[in-house]
Amino acid sequence: MNRTPSKTFTELIVWQKAHAFGLSAYKLTETFPKSEIYGLSSQLRRAAVSIPGNIAEGYKKRGPADKARFMNMAQGSLEEVQYYLILAHDLTYADTITLRAQLDEVSRLLEAYASAILAPRS
Repeated sequence: MNRTPSKTFTELIVWQKAHAFGLSAYKLTETFPKSEIYGLSSQLRRAAVSIPGNIAEGYKKRGPADKARFMNMAQGSLEEVQYYLILAHDLTYADTITLRAQLDEVSRLLEAYASAILAPRS
């Protein structure tokens, strides 16, 4: 498959899916109790936007190792969000099944993208 390289991070499917997840996370936290505005809501939102944020930041880095480092930070934020979704579910703040499935897709894409960055060029 011969693909034209992307010109901006917004063309990356992994970024698009991560951004869509961030929007979904914001909508979800709107339903949380007001007492969580500076707690779980804030933490979940921060970590959710960190995923596409790190993908965007790493996009223009020049070397594969530097690019991969930002993808790894995005993966770390993704795992943090996984926990917050489990917590929100266990606290009965929301049904997080749909968001967890959405996040699983982002995780698979991010893993593939990070692997492609580090793959030897032929």
